Amino acid sequence: MSLPMDRQIDRTNFLLLLLVLLVSSFNVFQAKISETSTEIIPSFSEVLQANPFTPRASLIRYWSKRISNKLPKPLFLLSKASPLNAINSAILTKLATQNSLSSHLESFCSLANLYCSFDSSSTVLGNKHDKDANFAVYSNKGFANYGSSRRGGVDSFKNYSDGLNNPGDSFKKYSGASTSHSEAFTNYANNANVADSNFTSYGSGANGGSGEFKNYDKLVNVPNLRFTNYDSDANNHILSFSSYSDDTNSGSEAFTAYGKNANSGPSEFNSYGDNSNIIASGFTGYGELGNGANDSFRAYGQSGNNPRNNFKSYGMGGNSGIDSFSRYRNGANVGDDSFQSYARNSNSGKVRFASYGRSFNHGNDTFKEYGKGSTGLTNVEFKSYSMDRTFKDYTVKGVTFSEYNNFSTVSEGSLREGGSHVNKWVEPGKFFRESDLKEGNAMVMPDIRDRMPRRSFLPPGILSKLPFSTSRLSELKEIFHAREDSTMESVLTNALEECEKAPSRGETKRCVGSAEEMVDFAVSVLGHDVTVRTTKNVSGSKQKVMIGKVKGINGGEVTKSVSCHQSLYPYLLYYCHSVPKVRVYEADILDVESKTKINQGIAICHIDTSAWGSEHGAFVALGSIPGKIEVCHWIFENDMTWTIAD
Repeated sequence: MSLPMDRQIDRTNFLLLLLVLLVSSFNVFQAKISETSTEIIPSFSEVLQANPFTPRASLIRYWSKRISNKLPKPLFLLSKASPLNAINSAILTKLATQNSLSSHLESFCSLANLYCSFDSSSTVLGNKHDKDANFAVYSNKGFANYGSSRRGGVDSFKNYSDGLNNPGDSFKKYSGASTSHSEAFTNYANNANVADSNFTSYGSGANGGSGEFKNYDKLVNVPNLRFTNYDSDANNHILSFSSYSDDTNSGSEAFTAYGKNANSGPSEFNSYGDNSNIIASGFTGYGELGNGANDSFRAYGQSGNNPRNNFKSYGMGGNSGIDSFSRYRNGANVGDDSFQSYARNSNSGKVRFASYGRSFNHGNDTFKEYGKGSTGLTNVEFKSYSMDRTFKDYTVKGVTFSEYNNFSTVSEGSLREGGSHVNKWVEPGKFFRESDLKEGNAMVMPDIRDRMPRRSFLPPGILSKLPFSTSRLSELKEIFHAREDSTMESVLTNALEECEKAPSRGETKRCVGSAEEMVDFAVSVLGHDVTVRTTKNVSGSKQKVMIGKVKGINGGEVTKSVSCHQSLYPYLLYYCHSVPKVRVYEADILDVESKTKINQGIAICHIDTSAWGSEHGAFVALGSIPGKIEVCHWIFENDMTWTIAD
């Protein structure tokens, strides 16, 4: 039906006026004159007084439309809405429609409160030093050629880049051609958000000496480490990686040509990637053409979530090398390992896989051309490994398979086999029992602080114009200026793969980049009469607290909830999933001495843990097995859980 002429004129005038506003505002946008403020949590009156055409005002209207109850709107969620004003929102939407955001990335990230600075640069230090160096509480420096050709001595890096948001360090050609020179990296880049380190040609041509990496990148959100030509052509350079990348989230390490042409250089990876989430390591040309290599992967990827490792041409053409994989990927969820051309054309090598892949949810492993063309007394032994392994075109001679087992069911008596649980550390208070939520009970609260960079949601109009799939990764990389092998590329790839991964048994999931999408997902699972909660603040973190009044949500009955956890991405992205058979509690957190209230915590208790891994940190901390106990944890800062409204 056509509009009356006067209505058509009014609409035309409105569109012309809007066009004039957009054009006149474009120069403001280009010059970045327009500034935005990032409120922590605005008052509701401030929100109501906002321009009705802003993304935040639009979210308020959307909430009222989709949520049927009259409970107060959650200010902590509204504060995450895009801070864009109406004009900038319209301009950016137009640029997104025209696929032109890439040309205005700096302004886009600044105005929309995105985090686009994952790839940082570091200050370069000189390469000459004659005395031992002790770098304590140091950060963001470049050590290119540092320690090259040095004879003897020890350099110590202690608490290096600790707690930084985005440490970026370069150790290119560090200790190259040195003799009997040692390096110790203790507590390196711990508690960082995005750790970007480059160890290209580290220790290349070194003679003797050692390198120790202890508690390296622990509790990092996204590690991005490059070990290209690391320790190549070295002679008896001893390397130890202990508790390396433990408890990390996403990220990747690349070991390219690691130890190539090296002579008798033992390397030990002990508890590498333990308890990490979706960590990927690539070992290309590792130990290739080496002589007398001795590599040990002990408790590698243990209890991790979907660890992915690619051993390509590992030990290829080597002579008398010994590789040991003990408790490799035990207790992990899924996972994907590829051993291509492993030990191919080697001479008199020994490879031992003991207790390999005892995971509760089997992943995929491919052994292609394994040991093919090897000579001498080459021996490959698989002892106590699990099912679902694919051995394609491997050498028959010298390969033994013993105790091929299905470890999908683990008995309580076998949990401490090999001491894997005895030496495992879980942060105190990270998991607890439902009975601990009792008024007057004292308990330790874990570190619930959010270590992610501060970002905002995108408005739906802009979000819908941006690609979000691995099939369109090249477009995303162009938009966010992500170079090959950069941290930004890793951030994009890891988030997409996590979001596209098939849900686990009984899970419904969705990744959301706007508050409106989050509302839609919660409503689709729980209905329109819902509410959302989070722990009020971070007071009490990492200290002993006392539990005050406790309230069971929905009468303390077993219910269903939707939990949303942050993912690392340029804009605010949440991984939301339905969690069946839980009880949710609201508890006052008191100072243990004064008994005054310092926080209001939200805790969720998982009643059915039968599908969890036997070596999950919860069972390590609480001393039980899957399906035997409930497991509770706090909702951390900026995470949240949705339930049916009380």
